[in-house]
Amino acid sequence: MQKIPDSKKLDKQSSQQRETNDPSERQRPIPALVGLITLTVALSGVAYILLSEPFGDAEMGDRRTLADLRPALAAAPGAVVNGKQVFSVNCAACHQANGKGLAGVFPPLDGSEWVVGDTRTLANILLHGVSGELVVMGNTYNGAMPAFKQLGDAELAAVTTYIRSEWSNKAPALTPEMFETERKADSRTTPFKGGEELKTLTSAKAS
Repeated sequence: MQKIPDSKKLDKQSSQQRETNDPSERQRPIPALVGLITLTVALSGVAYILLSEPFGDAEMGDRRTLADLRPALAAAPGAVVNGKQVFSVNCAACHQANGKGLAGVFPPLDGSEWVVGDTRTLANILLHGVSGELVVMGNTYNGAMPAFKQLGDAELAAVTTYIRSEWSNKAPALTPEMFETERKADSRTTPFKGGEELKTLTSAKAS
């Protein structure tokens, strides 16, 4: 008599046959061409670093000042310095190219009594800076102007001569010798405290 297969056993065998094998992880090596390109780029970078010239003067380090980083405006001693160029690099960002400044923030240079007035006071403003209240053409400003003593005497003379004769200003030029004298006369390291302290310069000169 023929034995009839168990239906449950047949179902189990069928389901096992329908299943696929469990996935397995296999290492896929990097293509040889990609590896060769990567190695070539790395070796080229190493060779470039080893064979290239050093960039700049290593002795300078972080001890460089703004004067060191600023391009020389005078090609050689005795060369004529362009006052307008010095102004554009150092002053125009605040006082604007037209000398009008920014209302309530940066005072104007065009028509300013501090620009066309006492030359010694103007020289000291550039050499030492000023912070605090400063009245310019009837308006009060409360800000800070940095010192520019890092500029040479010829550069300072050129830029002051420019602002004293530009726009509506018609004042005489300043000389490098004047800045040299004022630089030696006062070794202060802090800015003047507003217009009141600046006025002491003219008082001292009058006395």
